[in-house]
Amino acid sequence: MKFGIANISSIPLRREPAESSEMMTEILFGEHFEIVELIDRWAKIKLNFDNYIGWIDKKMIQEITEEFFNGITQNNTFVSQLFINNIENKSTKQTFYIGGGSSFPFFRNETKCFFLGEHEYELLEDIKSCSSCDIRKRIIDSAMQYMNSAYLWGGRNPFGIDCSGLTQVAYKIHGININRDARKQIEHGSNIDFIDNAKNADLAFFDNSDGIITHVGLVLEGGKILHASGKVRIDKLDHQGIYNEERKIYTHKLRMIKDILG
Repeated sequence: MKFGIANISSIPLRREPAESSEMMTEILFGEHFEIVELIDRWAKIKLNFDNYIGWIDKKMIQEITEEFFNGITQNNTFVSQLFINNIENKSTKQTFYIGGGSSFPFFRNETKCFFLGEHEYELLEDIKSCSSCDIRKRIIDSAMQYMNSAYLWGGRNPFGIDCSGLTQVAYKIHGININRDARKQIEHGSNIDFIDNAKNADLAFFDNSDGIITHVGLVLEGGKILHASGKVRIDKLDHQGIYNEERKIYTHKLRMIKDILG
């Protein structure tokens, strides 16, 4: 078994080993994975963060040892809370930008340095400190940074993100792991019976005519929802679903609201 880590801003994870295959999700900078199969220029991997399995181009892999892989824990990994971050590879002196939700394994606060295998990097931004102790407000504040980001199927980055990518990354930034897809995210948390009882950062789920969960968003108190549909936007939310005031129609039918935080 081999192991790898993302050392570029994001890696497209595809359903099949082909450039034309559907992008199911993205591996963000610093996320690590197991390499389970190799075929020509492609590697089948299992992402450690959410157990997602798919295919990536082998050129995008930085291999790491099993010891390094097993040593990465939530306790020694800093997750970026900024929309965009500037980092430097200390060996090559190259600087580049990565998105929010990126992981910095073995992060040292005093130097703002971290490691991807044997390569040392430095975070060139000031570490963002959250002024609020309210975890719900912090999650919403992080998600709000993505306002007007384009909708992209499978996306998890600031310039293209889908509905469940937005909710997953917003929670990841604050140390909470949830599943990748909306139909799996609904398995987390406890049911909220009445919409009036919903709080900031609860997750609202929506289904189609066949009862299949197809959409998710972050509840905002005051009858609103933050979600990715065309772009990351705020719309009205009531017991029927999401109401788009521009189009004067309900765009999504409410199925359930879940309290992830308890």
